[in-house]
Amino acid sequence: MTKRWKQRPPGSTWGDWGEDDELGRVNLITAEKVLEGVREVEHGITFSLSLPLDYPGGSALNQRRYPPVLRPTEDLQHNQDVFYNVVASKEIDPQLIDVWSDDVVTLWLQYSTQWDALAHQGAEFDADGDGVAEPVYYNGYRPGIDIVGPREGVKGDGSGSLSHAAHLGLEHMAAHGVQGRGVLVDIAHHLGTGHQPVNLKTLQDIMAADNVVVEPGDMLLLHTGFATQILAWEKNPDPVAIHQTAAYLDAGDPALLDWIAESRISGLIADNYAVEGVGVTKAEGPHTLLPIHHLCLFKLGVPLGELWYLHDLAAWLREHGRSRFLLTAPPLNLPGTQGSPLTPIATV
Repeated sequence: MTKRWKQRPPGSTWGDWGEDDELGRVNLITAEKVLEGVREVEHGITFSLSLPLDYPGGSALNQRRYPPVLRPTEDLQHNQDVFYNVVASKEIDPQLIDVWSDDVVTLWLQYSTQWDALAHQGAEFDADGDGVAEPVYYNGYRPGIDIVGPREGVKGDGSGSLSHAAHLGLEHMAAHGVQGRGVLVDIAHHLGTGHQPVNLKTLQDIMAADNVVVEPGDMLLLHTGFATQILAWEKNPDPVAIHQTAAYLDAGDPALLDWIAESRISGLIADNYAVEGVGVTKAEGPHTLLPIHHLCLFKLGVPLGELWYLHDLAAWLREHGRSRFLLTAPPLNLPGTQGSPLTPIATV
């Protein structure tokens, strides 16, 4: 029992790291876990695991997420007048040869390679123990208090009342560093890139075939080939095929959900859109649209990585008979974010 909840969801980790915890199973990435990741480095070769942040292109994948808008700052003149205006100086040195440029971006934080924060998805649950379910997020944090949605009063310059996660934002992961051991499962090598669910048996068969072992605190990465196809479309994805490409975890398999919980992984990452299939799980009565999101973000405190680029890393690991590496993957240190782009780095 804590100050925010009297009962927690069955099988959840709420309160396991204190009543004010905002990291969830990222807490399992300890100093020893970092050292385990470092011990996987043998060649000093690095792989960037990020798509260019203006991919996939368009909005066919998600109609509320758009490509970045990049432009110069409004006062950019490419000359020294700009600099002198900034420093409030009226004197311009005619001997200066400097030329400046500066820019600004409007960025949809979950458009491309990203982390989902624990603030990204909550659920209706009777955390108060009064018999009535109320909206709540991981560890009992509340919408409208701890996670605030868009409100009136937002100004054109970005000031005013905005959507903001006062708790469970990704700045906590950024401060942690999110560096430890990554483990990759190469689903695409075994199944190809056909659109298909992957249940626990299939996942474990692939892991056994490649001698992949996942231990508590590891970050698990799933290579499906989706991001490889995203790049091939060159920012002009087929609006139908983009929803019918590559494998995804079968959230309708209870054994798979149990395994995710029991494995004690600290992060679950894929190169596809949502790790699991979107809207493919059928259920009756009150239910979640995304069972793996519900399990990981709401109950376990496991952040989800989506749209990571894993093609080159997967090929190198297969060539060298490996599946483990040092993974460095902090999100942007932007307080209050429910999702964040990143440039994760795998070192082998």
